[in-house]
Amino acid sequence: MSDIAHLPGAAGGNRLHGFINAFTALLERQGDEPLILDQGAALLRELLAVDDWLQDMHARHDPLRYQQFLLHADPAGRFSVVSFVWGPGQATPIHNHTVWGLIGMLRGAELSQRYKRCADGALVRDGDAARLEPGAVEAVSPRIGDIHQVSNAYADRVSISIHVYGANIGQVQRSVFYEDGSSKPFISGYSQPDMS
Repeated sequence: MSDIAHLPGAAGGNRLHGFINAFTALLERQGDEPLILDQGAALLRELLAVDDWLQDMHARHDPLRYQQFLLHADPAGRFSVVSFVWGPGQATPIHNHTVWGLIGMLRGAELSQRYKRCADGALVRDGDAARLEPGAVEAVSPRIGDIHQVSNAYADRVSISIHVYGANIGQVQRSVFYEDGSSKPFISGYSQPDMS
């Protein structure tokens, strides 16, 4: 049986609550980033395996820009869980996170293009874009590679991914990058769900 299935609140469509409990327990017993990413990815895959738990208000797209809805912020600031809702053809700028993160695909598909710095400071694509289909999980961190651009793989439908970060990501100062290597700081905040 899975860690999520054994936790209170995991049944009856409340899988997110079970995931949060399991991830909290993981962080309480594990401080090593590689193990957090490995074991956390397994927990995230379990959450993604059944698509019956994300509330409609955290799954609505905006025709103008992608949405970033906070699903959970750990009271101790150790992690946050966010749903990213991508309208058709929407994409992020090139950006970093400054903390570890796990990106898991729930619905649709997205493309994740990593970047690396050249000797002159410019940014270049680091390999081909990874295509994430439902159930797939990708990791980022300053240790393993933290600069990427993400886009909806579809031009005609919405895609949704679930992200877990090693901080309250909406409050973290990060950077948007340009291909010449220049950058500007930003703090993303969160989208406000439509409660109607």
